[in-house]
Amino acid sequence: MVSNDKEKDLQQPQVLSIDDDYAIIRQFIDGDSSAFQILVKRHKEKVRNIVYVTMNNSALVDDIAQEVFITVYKNLKYFRFESQFTTWLYRITVNRCKDYLRKMNVRKIFSPLEEGTEVTEYTTPAENNDVSRIVMDAISKLPAKLRMPLVLKDIEGFSYQEISETLKCEMGTVKSRIFRGRERLKEILQPLERELL
Repeated sequence: MVSNDKEKDLQQPQVLSIDDDYAIIRQFIDGDSSAFQILVKRHKEKVRNIVYVTMNNSALVDDIAQEVFITVYKNLKYFRFESQFTTWLYRITVNRCKDYLRKMNVRKIFSPLEEGTEVTEYTTPAENNDVSRIVMDAISKLPAKLRMPLVLKDIEGFSYQEISETLKCEMGTVKSRIFRGRERLKEILQPLERELL
């Protein structure tokens, strides 16, 4: 026979269950600021991965991820529980990356290269034969509008619907961009085929 206190404990939902971001968010909204650290711990690596693959710049990963979570912290009380928390979180992540990419493009316009300046540091596949690194480098060469849906689908495992919600564009557009991104990726990787085998 279970005592009444133990019975109550057994009936209470486990706030830290793997699928229950909503309960943690409600804890935070109700004034438990430590709940936010649980969200960060659960999702920071996914956010960092998206930033890394999108930006292809490891120096920016921590700064952008930190900005993402600052934005989440400030706006979590407005979360409407209409979509998954991860969809909302990754939309913020993607938007923050887009902001940085825009800033980088503006800087390029206003700081013209001097004659003979190298645009990027290139290493041959022989110098860098790590397959995942080669693929990541190839993905980074895609335009942002093809890169972001491709990363979300093929690396992060999002559904087309989730990508559509995250990027705020039609599902047909998402599918088209992923198809075009994959085709372009094949073209980029074709000369490196021997390195990848």
